[in-house]
Amino acid sequence: MKVLIVGGTGHIGSYLVPRLVMEGHQVAVVARTPKPQYAEELLAWAQVEWVVADRRAEEGSGVWEGRMRGLEAEAVVDLICFTPAQNELMVAAFKGRISHFLHCGTIWAYGPTERAPYEEHFPRRPIGEYGIKKAEIEVQLQQAWQRQGFPATLIHPGHICGRKWLPIDPQGGRDGVGIYQKLAQGEQVFLPDTGLATLHHVHADDLAQLFCLALRHRQQSLGESFSGVAPYAMSLLGCCRLVAGLFGREPNIELVPLAELRERVGEAAFGTIESHVLNSPCSSIEKGRRLLGYAPRYTTEQIFVECLEYLLESGQLVL
Repeated sequence: MKVLIVGGTGHIGSYLVPRLVMEGHQVAVVARTPKPQYAEELLAWAQVEWVVADRRAEEGSGVWEGRMRGLEAEAVVDLICFTPAQNELMVAAFKGRISHFLHCGTIWAYGPTERAPYEEHFPRRPIGEYGIKKAEIEVQLQQAWQRQGFPATLIHPGHICGRKWLPIDPQGGRDGVGIYQKLAQGEQVFLPDTGLATLHHVHADDLAQLFCLALRHRQQSLGESFSGVAPYAMSLLGCCRLVAGLFGREPNIELVPLAELRERVGEAAFGTIESHVLNSPCSSIEKGRRLLGYAPRYTTEQIFVECLEYLLESGQLVL
């Protein structure tokens, strides 16, 4: 089968493209630069057909839909669509021409977790522009499937990470190696409120697995949404205890009310932490397991171990 991947050189594509090639698919990738950012299996990439294009620039100039209409494929995987307007162009370009359309959404479309673990049929109450727009795209695609038979499937990833892409850190932010350095050396780490807000990571290779399974089990996945996450979520405190424990320590934690955390960590870091605390994601993978056979290889613990090994090997984390 010929599979067209839009944005196939990033976190997910770096694992998805080699999987599809090794499964025998003909793969075309639309990207600004014809080179994977995180891939190591270079032999698979030699078989990729490249379509060099800047999506945002071409959407702005009005030529993107025409470019998409000019491409032939049986299945399309859109990994970099963030607004309903972008999605409308894709539906218009491929309606009636393909057998399967897979959109990469986000668990941010679900909103703050009110029932845990969150199942795909629960109500959506997203907060923040990113999650709201992704939820609107989901509605668009479900309506296109129900009313026009447009063959859509949605995969909603958690916090994407991999060997060369750091997880959301145990504080709930993106502090590079900073939090890991502190936990490894027994330095103080501030956590919001009780420290029990949750994160739900996913390794990019497990996401690639889920996309491949959705393609393989087309009849079961059409018109459906699936959460792409690790087997379970973990609390900030649990993540801190895990990372510190890998270095033979107990974490040195100070619990701070969320409203006061800004003063301790700074404005830039606080915004990211606050978003994760307010959403506190915890999603179920049971639907993907039942309908598609989804079986993630990586737990959150294994994700952190792999990333810490890379930080140490690359010299970014120095003890």
